[in-house]
Amino acid sequence: MAPPFRKPILEQDLQGLKYFRLLLPLLERLHDNATERDHAGNRGLFFDQYCCLLLLFYFNPVIQSLRGLEQASKLEKVQKLFGCKRAALASLSEASRIFDPDLLQQIIGELASQARPLVSGNEALALCDLEAVDGSLLPALPKMAWALWQDTQHRAAKMHVHFDVLKGVPTRVTVTAGSASERDQLRASLVPGGFYVIDRGYRGYDFFEEIVAADASFVARVQENTVIHAAEERPLTAEARTAGIVRDVVIKQTGSDRHKNFLQTPLRILVVDTGKHLLNGAPDLMILCTNRLDLPAEMVALAYKFRWAIELFFRWFKRILGCQHLLSNNLNGVTIQVYLGMIASLLISLWIGKKPTLRTLEMLQFYLMGWATEEELQAHIAHLKDQD
Repeated sequence: MAPPFRKPILEQDLQGLKYFRLLLPLLERLHDNATERDHAGNRGLFFDQYCCLLLLFYFNPVIQSLRGLEQASKLEKVQKLFGCKRAALASLSEASRIFDPDLLQQIIGELASQARPLVSGNEALALCDLEAVDGSLLPALPKMAWALWQDTQHRAAKMHVHFDVLKGVPTRVTVTAGSASERDQLRASLVPGGFYVIDRGYRGYDFFEEIVAADASFVARVQENTVIHAAEERPLTAEARTAGIVRDVVIKQTGSDRHKNFLQTPLRILVVDTGKHLLNGAPDLMILCTNRLDLPAEMVALAYKFRWAIELFFRWFKRILGCQHLLSNNLNGVTIQVYLGMIASLLISLWIGKKPTLRTLEMLQFYLMGWATEEELQAHIAHLKDQD
């Protein structure tokens, strides 16, 4: 079957490119990366230029593939703004292998630090620096042998994301094969003073001890059949009961009576009524574990509730921004694409002062395709800010 016809990308499809001038100072530090191997001095595509082309993929729906990036690089307007020559498919493929994605990790951290909290008051004070940590799969082609997941026909990459739930922005990301351990990725990124909210995939009291040993703290969901050995029953305040908390205890050991495991650090277990019911009519109870003995019980429950923000971000990132479509077959190239997707998300958040949405992305795309004026784009952003 013949591939569907795609019309060439024309100059008029890429209006409003001056918006990208805001990115150039941010990316210029990347320019000399991997140039040491270019002894002949004939490199035509540099890291900063490659990044700009990939960002075009996110911000302009006309560009849907690597060949679309090649076509865009032929346009005089693109070449003049990005300072690049025509990027052949071979050059784009080489770029995905040789440039260092860790340089983009630094930019992600810098942009995230500029974001302002979207939550204020007592909640922001109590849950300062709370990060949701989770992994999400990106479907890969069977020929991507490094992307081990289920079997040879089911490959996937996995992005492991730290997400500042109060600011609504990603702060750190790593990319691995789909089968890689989420615990190992978090273990490698623990920092003293870090505060992490994690789901049941990270559960394990031995791992919780590692987090505590790293001088960090956590709120985690554990299995509903967890055996609770209460060393101290804590009284419930009216605020805690309103939040659905039915029990708050400090524990010093875990496991059954026959297989007791004494903890090095006391932990806290909270039983939370979700307000839902199981099929047998019993209340649906959620069990949370934390080493934050100082936090009010309702704030512990709220911390876990905020974890949902990272799930919404994954939906945005893959389905709306479009990072589910991978442009490279190698791990280095996929990592660069994912990191630039994070940068695109951060830029939108910083421009509008809110979490990115489909409507805002569409408005940016309309502007970059010349369908919306700069005044209309600014009016859209101003309207979002007026809604605060």
